[in-house]
Amino acid sequence: MGVRRKARECALQVLFAQERGPMRASALEAFWEETGAPPEARTYAERLVHLVTDHRASIDDAIARAAENWTLERMSRVDRNLLRVAAAELFFVEDVPVRVALDEAIEIAKRFGGEDSGRFVNGILDRVARDAPAKGTAPGGGPPEASDAASGVAPDAEPTDPNAAGLKVAGAGGR
Repeated sequence: MGVRRKARECALQVLFAQERGPMRASALEAFWEETGAPPEARTYAERLVHLVTDHRASIDDAIARAAENWTLERMSRVDRNLLRVAAAELFFVEDVPVRVALDEAIEIAKRFGGEDSGRFVNGILDRVARDAPAKGTAPGGGPPEASDAASGVAPDAEPTDPNAAGLKVAGAGGR
């Protein structure tokens, strides 16, 4: 498995867990130890989580517009968070081509989601990608709400504080 695939899977798992509430620093560290993810995967996963966290409103709006007859609340937690990760890559990660973001999300959906998750994610992401703004621009136009530079997190630097990476971690300086 490639480093970025592992990172996307880890980002999905962290976002999935965060829907239940902030993760404690010890739980997050245990997660990273358990996954055995190489440092490059951890760095990219933290970047994806950070992007989703900082841009959740605009990402969710783009997904909701593309998901005809579906609300985000009706989607499974896996599908919803995977769509968020893929949308973050589509909108904000310059070196990930659209087709790669879609293909990776579909494959991860097949692995972690339900029987129809691959088709469901494909259908919604096709619409999200079709309506996607230029990379680095928030959905709906204009500059993104926050950027890696504004947050103080370099895209390729491994943060020492989990909260600096946009990870909501209880007991680690709180956010």
